[in-house]
Amino acid sequence: MNHFLHKFGRGVASNKSRWVTITIWILLVLLLSMIWPQVNDEEVGGNNLLPDDSMSVEASKMSKAYFPNDSGNNLLIVWYREGGLNETDFQTVQSLYKELEKTPLNQQEQIPEFASIPVEVFMQAASEDGTTLTTPLVFNKEASTDELEPEIEKLKEKIIEMNGTNPFVRDIKEDGFHVRFTGPVGIQLDTTELFSQADVTLLIATVLLVLILLVVLYRSPILAIVPLIGVGVAYGLISPVLGFMARQEWIVVDAQTISIMTVLLFGAGTDYCLFLISRYREELKLEANKYKALQLAIAGSGGAIMMSALTTVLGLLTLSFARYGSYDRFAVPFSLAILIMGIAVLTLLPAILAILGRTAFFPFVPRTEQMTKELMKKKGKQVRTPKERSKFSRVAGKLVTESPWKIIIICFVFLGGLALFVPKIDYTYGVFDSFPEDMPSREGFTILSDHYPGGELAPTNVILDTEGLDIDLEEKLVELDGIASVSEPIKSESQSNLWQFTLSLSVDPYSNQAVKKIEDIKELSVEVLKDAGIKNASEKVWIGGETATLYDTEKTTSRDQSIIIPAVLLIIAALLLVYLRSVVAMIYLLVTVVLSYFSALGLGWLVIHYGIGSSAMQGLIPLYSFVFLVALGGDYNIFMISSIWKKRGHMPLKKAISEGVGETSSVISSAGLILAGTFSVLAVLPLQVLVQFGTVTAIGVLLDTFIVRPLLVPAITTVLGKYAFWPGKLWKQDNKEKQRS
Repeated sequence: MNHFLHKFGRGVASNKSRWVTITIWILLVLLLSMIWPQVNDEEVGGNNLLPDDSMSVEASKMSKAYFPNDSGNNLLIVWYREGGLNETDFQTVQSLYKELEKTPLNQQEQIPEFASIPVEVFMQAASEDGTTLTTPLVFNKEASTDELEPEIEKLKEKIIEMNGTNPFVRDIKEDGFHVRFTGPVGIQLDTTELFSQADVTLLIATVLLVLILLVVLYRSPILAIVPLIGVGVAYGLISPVLGFMARQEWIVVDAQTISIMTVLLFGAGTDYCLFLISRYREELKLEANKYKALQLAIAGSGGAIMMSALTTVLGLLTLSFARYGSYDRFAVPFSLAILIMGIAVLTLLPAILAILGRTAFFPFVPRTEQMTKELMKKKGKQVRTPKERSKFSRVAGKLVTESPWKIIIICFVFLGGLALFVPKIDYTYGVFDSFPEDMPSREGFTILSDHYPGGELAPTNVILDTEGLDIDLEEKLVELDGIASVSEPIKSESQSNLWQFTLSLSVDPYSNQAVKKIEDIKELSVEVLKDAGIKNASEKVWIGGETATLYDTEKTTSRDQSIIIPAVLLIIAALLLVYLRSVVAMIYLLVTVVLSYFSALGLGWLVIHYGIGSSAMQGLIPLYSFVFLVALGGDYNIFMISSIWKKRGHMPLKKAISEGVGETSSVISSAGLILAGTFSVLAVLPLQVLVQFGTVTAIGVLLDTFIVRPLLVPAITTVLGKYAFWPGKLWKQDNKEKQRS
């Protein structure tokens, strides 16, 4: 492998080939950017995340097909005045609907006939305390966000004109008349607005953070820019490739996918760059020829970089096993991004370094001992040289070899203690729990839930195939705990066997308590069909609505976790086994990575719950963070353990461990800080799911960087001794040495 990488290094970064390599990259980026779309141009909405055969999705399709009165895309207009809506407020509402009857908005399908109702009668439609009124407006269900956005702006202008003041901008806590848009259309438009500038904000924040951290950590302005150039050029190729795939409908990309991909690319990409750059710096201290030093650096670190990238690629690719859209949409874009970034690190980055040479490290230029002496002689004074190793590296290398059991016990107690908080985590799949509290559609929903029974805001639909029999379900549903009311059944005009009941829950329809009621409703419905003599009753009940969607989301994501988590572990286990040739090392490396994950989840919950103030963690976080932390955590272990394995070939085990930890600590600590920093940038985005994901992942990276990798893993390796290499070549080497002695 070293011989191949050495030849490969000459092929991409010699005196002649360096310019060819850079030219090829630039031409590829320019050509593909001209003929293929950028990934941002192919971004889609993220609403349809459940598989088509999910119960709630099937119920929605059946409702639209067989009960057409329920079709359309609803906008709910919330009218609110804390002291109580007055007659003028109701007249404003009626005036609006009268205007909409005369001059309908584009994509407007139907509106209630509020304009013809006497004001005194209309006022009775308000909430019980008289403070709140909600009125619907139905749009074409096929209308896109781009088509709806200008129409909603026109609607706002009409309301402002009729009211005389702007009821949309006033703080909801202030006295006066307030209007908010919520419901499916309101949420859809608010989500689009939240992400309209998010990509640019995230990109700027990520680049600035990485640049600042690189300058602080390496104190070299040129070196700080080099990885960013590499990542930037790689992104220039990744974007049109993903854009082309999205346009061909091979993949689906949404705003969330692009946001996390940007962070992943800059974080992991910079890490891979630093792995090569740090090795190059070490080789420049021993080799005067910058090209030869670079080829030695590629030969020395290329295997670890390739293995690290492959681990991450395959780990992220397991998300394609998912059925839930938010997971599945990550698989190909993230894997492809890391693959292209890995190629860039081993081709484009060496070419750039071959041009810059030692200048890249200015003002702390690495030189051979002979070069340093000659420069001192020329200048007639001492020349500043870079530090060989940090104090932390030296201390860590000493501790893990001299007091390994103490380190292991302390690490396991600390990490295990944090992991004990995992069972205490409360999860939520609620739509609004991920949005900012001041988002208009969430404010509108909050007003409604404060002044109307919760179940009326998001009713649950139960559809039955009765096979022509009379079914007595209504009374039994009313008796079910948690049900506030049940409508009389509606029979489909086109399929007389199909009945639909509309239920209002007595609890918040987006709460975990409400989600649990869906199972009870289905079991009761199936039981009633069975009692009526209907076979395969479980296949003839469909439940739809927001609460049923959350129920299916929880079921689908739980199924995904049960498949993807073992798949990730198996893939990484296989890769570690192939690379290290040690069953024992593979086992304890996996154990430490999993322990690191659970401790990160536990500490993340403490930060999210007590620090940020969130009452629950988003239900998608455990799998998100698992895949990223296990895949990325494996990178650092591979880079560090490969150093120990190489050194063990020609020095005693304890010295190899101490030297390996010392050699890799600085670069991995720097890489970990940068990766954690980039994930923490997700906090600038408005969605709680991204804030929480960034928090947990950043914590996990830091725990792995400063506890698991430099202390726990090498301490375990020290205690295991030669058994850490079983049954590989180093194990056999130890046995041969013992026999000779």
